[in-house]
Amino acid sequence: MNFAAIDFETANECRSSVCSVGVVIVRKGKIVDKFYSLINPEPGYYKWFCSQVHGLCEADTCNAPVFSEVWKQITPKIEGLPLVAHNACFDEGCLKAVFQVYQMDYPDYTFYDTLTASRAHFGRSLENHQLHTVAAACGYDLTQHHHALADAEACAAIAMKIL
Repeated sequence: MNFAAIDFETANECRSSVCSVGVVIVRKGKIVDKFYSLINPEPGYYKWFCSQVHGLCEADTCNAPVFSEVWKQITPKIEGLPLVAHNACFDEGCLKAVFQVYQMDYPDYTFYDTLTASRAHFGRSLENHQLHTVAAACGYDLTQHHHALADAEACAAIAMKIL
């Protein structure tokens, strides 16, 4: 029950365009730390659809730190922990893409997926396996869906219930 739940939001269709990150550190089944940051995305433009989903735009992130600076703050928090995400292929893809853009060595993080776990655990008993639906089934009220920290908190709650 030691892991880091992580969620990224992106500015556009490029996986490297992370514009915010939320991380929730869980040790011995308890949340012990949380981290959130806006990120100046690369490439640095916003698609209308993405902004509609998470509510962020260029004005929100133009003075934010770049990914490599934010990751320096996250690295010691997640050291030695597996990462957990809902639809992990998206978040892992974002992480790999942004590491490549900033020419950083990717440490080959271990990812677990609460979406896959939800499908195995709940099967067809849920109408869908979207984050807010699964969170509710696990007793977590996700009120700020698509805010990276809120989504990471929901993912942590799901993981503590069904992983």
